[in-house]
Amino acid sequence: MTTEKKDVNNSEISNFQTNINNPLLKVDNVTKIFTKGQGFSKSTLTAVNKASFTLNADNPEIFTIAGESGSGKSTIAKLILGFEQVSSGDIFYDGINIDDIKGKKLKTKFMKEVQPIFQNPFETFNPLKKADTYLFETAKNFKMGEKNKEQIIEDALELVGLTLKEIRNKYPSEMSGGQLQRVSIARALITKPSLLIADEPVSMIDASLRMSIVNLFKKLKEETGISVIYITHDLATAYYVSDRISIMLRGQIVEMGPVEKVLDDPLHPYTELLKNSVPEPEPNDEWSKEISLSDMETKEFSREGCKFAGRCDKELDKCKKVEPDYVKIDDRIVKCHLYKN
Repeated sequence: MTTEKKDVNNSEISNFQTNINNPLLKVDNVTKIFTKGQGFSKSTLTAVNKASFTLNADNPEIFTIAGESGSGKSTIAKLILGFEQVSSGDIFYDGINIDDIKGKKLKTKFMKEVQPIFQNPFETFNPLKKADTYLFETAKNFKMGEKNKEQIIEDALELVGLTLKEIRNKYPSEMSGGQLQRVSIARALITKPSLLIADEPVSMIDASLRMSIVNLFKKLKEETGISVIYITHDLATAYYVSDRISIMLRGQIVEMGPVEKVLDDPLHPYTELLKNSVPEPEPNDEWSKEISLSDMETKEFSREGCKFAGRCDKELDKCKKVEPDYVKIDDRIVKCHLYKN
């Protein structure tokens, strides 16, 4: 079988795998730099570095962003949702730059169509507030229809395998983690979104229930045409649920392509390492937590060349000094000197 190999630049990365005639989401050469301190103690961290990918509106998919803690995957989620502002590059939803989403009408459309699902369902809900009130408030806030509001909620709950009767008047403490995460997903579905951003949605759930949530994402994609950005450290669930996967290392996408190819036959040495030794998630690593790096992470973030140099058993002389270019190999890309023409 002939393998097609081609060097690509960052501006091409978001386009090469996808028919871009009708993009749902386009992340184009996006960088996010955090600044800490002032004056001589000022320091910067490039949490996301020139990331690019596209989701096609005509072909719903589950697109996974995977990597170690501190890889930048959750920062990408926050940038898409508008919780953080990009330092450079552009993010387009339905052809509109999210920086231009101003005014009530456009903001409402975006918030209806792009819904987040957070890591810990017990932090999503106020323990003193009944869980079903969130569903009714969401339907009311987005004007989903006063007369048939209860039916809309029932339909959303049915999609996640629940009924309103099961959860009515229950507090979060009266529900299991898996059940509460399903309510969280149902809340997101009430607005009839086109895209779900799910950040580590199963890491805080008992292992016996994780596959039920993962299966739910597959069902939603197949039955309702919703696309999902699935952010995870867990390559086992990523392999099972994903159509495509993007592997991140210290803010950079180092490999991206169909999940079976990337995980069955990794091109990048870091993907190989990640596949063989998946780190455990940090339960306290919340979105609001201040960024704190180990010495190794700091060194890798600041390295001029390949971020993986120093841990790679295939390291070349130039890896520590020269940043690799992206190379397209069939329907994958990889950022590695090993594949440079």
